[in-house]
Amino acid sequence: MIVSLPVHWIIIIDILAWTFFHLAISAICLKLPFSWFLEDHFWFRTFAFEQSGKLWQRLFRVKTWKGLILDGTIFLKKGYSKKGLHGTKSRDLMVFAAETKRAEFTHLLSILPAPLFFIWNPAWAGWVMILYAIVFNLPIIVVQRYNRGRISAITSGLGKESSRLM
Repeated sequence: MIVSLPVHWIIIIDILAWTFFHLAISAICLKLPFSWFLEDHFWFRTFAFEQSGKLWQRLFRVKTWKGLILDGTIFLKKGYSKKGLHGTKSRDLMVFAAETKRAEFTHLLSILPAPLFFIWNPAWAGWVMILYAIVFNLPIIVVQRYNRGRISAITSGLGKESSRLM
């Protein structure tokens, strides 16, 4: 801990800091161009080992709990709700898949500020903040990869159409 504060102030700062980081990162990611999420960036690819999302279902039983996760659009009143498909046409599926990339990116970035909490928290609490960041964001990342894997299995032959969406 670099800064020494009373416990009640540490708790208040932790809550405010996480709120700030979550909202700021979400707002920044919402401003990123949609076309960027249509591209086939390496980190967003559905890899063969994921078996079109089946890996995530087998490891984490995603279908049993994914409906319990709140969609960030209820807080920001912007963005694309991923609670369900907005249609079944190829364009609808590609938009949904792109928005799962945006959500995954948002939640990956939301883990990064966790080490900053060591500045004003005791070491044990800093580790709790890192654990919080992982426990809060990792399930959402898993759901996005699960959903995108399922969609990519359906849309794998529709790559030419994505250029018309930009």
